[in-house]
Amino acid sequence: MKRVLCLTLLLFWSTVLLAGGRSRTIVVIDGAKYYIHTVDSGETLYGLARSYGVGEQVIVGLNPTAAEGLRAGDRLKIPCTAAVSVPPTERKLRRTFDLHTVAEGETLYAISRRYALSLGTVIEDNPEVDPIRLHPGERILIRRKERGTTAPDAVQAQWERYRDDLNSVMTDGTSYHLVQRGETLYGLARRYGTTVERISALNAGLTPESLKAGAIIRIPSSGAASVPVDVPVDIPRAEESRTSSEKPLFAELPRTESEESARYGQPADTSARRVMRSLQTFDPSHELRVALLLPLSAGGRSNPNYLEFYQGFLLGLDSVKRAGYSVHVDLFNTERSAETTRRIVEEDPAFRAADLIVGPVYEEPMWQVLRHAETRGVPVVSPLADIAHLSSDVLFQMAPPADRKYDKARALVDSCERITFIYSEEGTDAEFEREMRALAAGRSCRTHRYRYEHASEIEARGDRSVSPSDLTPLLHNRDRNLFVILSDNELEVDRILAALASAHTSIVSRGYTPPRFVVLGNARWNRYNNISREIFFKDHVVFFSTYHAKRDSERICRFDSDYVRAFGALPTLYSYRGYDAALIFAPAMFGAIADRLEGQSYTPLQTTYRFGRAAVGSTTVNGNWTRVNYNDDFSITVE
Repeated sequence: MKRVLCLTLLLFWSTVLLAGGRSRTIVVIDGAKYYIHTVDSGETLYGLARSYGVGEQVIVGLNPTAAEGLRAGDRLKIPCTAAVSVPPTERKLRRTFDLHTVAEGETLYAISRRYALSLGTVIEDNPEVDPIRLHPGERILIRRKERGTTAPDAVQAQWERYRDDLNSVMTDGTSYHLVQRGETLYGLARRYGTTVERISALNAGLTPESLKAGAIIRIPSSGAASVPVDVPVDIPRAEESRTSSEKPLFAELPRTESEESARYGQPADTSARRVMRSLQTFDPSHELRVALLLPLSAGGRSNPNYLEFYQGFLLGLDSVKRAGYSVHVDLFNTERSAETTRRIVEEDPAFRAADLIVGPVYEEPMWQVLRHAETRGVPVVSPLADIAHLSSDVLFQMAPPADRKYDKARALVDSCERITFIYSEEGTDAEFEREMRALAAGRSCRTHRYRYEHASEIEARGDRSVSPSDLTPLLHNRDRNLFVILSDNELEVDRILAALASAHTSIVSRGYTPPRFVVLGNARWNRYNNISREIFFKDHVVFFSTYHAKRDSERICRFDSDYVRAFGALPTLYSYRGYDAALIFAPAMFGAIADRLEGQSYTPLQTTYRFGRAAVGSTTVNGNWTRVNYNDDFSITVE
């Protein structure tokens, strides 16, 4: 009996030791689960086969290079042979998990971010789910104790590691790509040197409309890794046009990132300007030379945003040329470096011959460009940044100043009898809070502390008090309400917006008339990938933005079509801004530019620019912020 017991224990511990050598990294490829094993020094095929309970030939068949021997650091995919476990009872499931039903087009990435749940936990609790391909109606178990424990950045990093794990064992000439917000099939095809049709065929008929941020899609590995930045000035023409999606675009343009002047060798007193030559004017027969300064790359990494700006600028110049003007553009890569900008300004003859300068994008190297421009009477356009610390008669700024951001919002605040600031437990956007408190100065404002509470918590509490996640009491009035959500957590913002919509629906369902209300949105919400834009309409969200482009506009659609024909991808907000810059400033050079812009309004695409002198200093600035209204009839109006 003792011998049998010892043998049993020996077999048990052998199994434990063998299982202990297995990788904890598991991926799903074409519906099959595999361990991703990183080979350690001294490991053999025989040992791995025993550890994972599969034949050596199985490992070699999946990893052909293993036949030549194993090397430390090699990555192998090995079939999962996990033991069959007894499924939990329905009662245990209800006690431990919430259930999420997959909606059409929803990704597991979006679900893990929505619940702030780690990827490992989701995969562990849902072993039958393919993380790459979810199906509408599929049920996902959400472990309650783990909800809200993983920050959005951590979720993003986990999905990037999952993609990298997949790519480390791909041997069929394809790789996986984690789709980012704003990416399109056309852009991805161009980036990887393939076609939309090939990507679609590899991903079960994926279409431009069904591509979602957070999806992991398979890409043919052959072809270029990225679009080169030294594209020709002549506008390329693609063979065929493609239609654009109907999705509105909202995104923040880059902010000014000013630092101490001494860091860049900038003169301390920027208010003492040089003696300036008056701005040049040209007759229509002159060939206008434009210098375009963009940070196309920095630190050896290209930045596609500014390539897109350049492409939009080229289309704008194309329109200017068709109007009868002659224009030549020289493109300069500033590398977002003050030293590189200095060399361009002081040494490049093409730059020094420019009649109009557009850029640089950021404020830090701007003073060197202004110093050159002031002595030659050359206008300088700041296309994206709010130049806060420099002022010049030659400087023209397209971005509205930050201190004018909420001029239009004051009318909205004044029209509401009741203002409520909603906080959450997950952190506060301090900058937005300061702006909103200043905007509502002198008004009596209410405060509400939102805390997400699950139904099981309410049930366990056993009292009849109102849950802190129920916002219905905020709508028990006859006033016009303004709600300001001050959380800086994506999941909490999503929950609060959903709670407001639910409260409104609850009041209506009981036969009462809810009060009118508006949510004053934070522009940072446009960076969030997983907040449904549908909720903006239900909550009557209002944004104040530097730029707006809605793709159901006839003018935007026409531009999109031209852009796709020229570059084989849908334009971005940067493309639109580049087009606007060319179309406003190039024609204005054929005359007195300051007189042509001062007090005038321009709407090249959909955003209106109104130029005038800055409140402080001599810069000519666009003072117009755009108000974007999401209406309950699912329309968007722009003011």
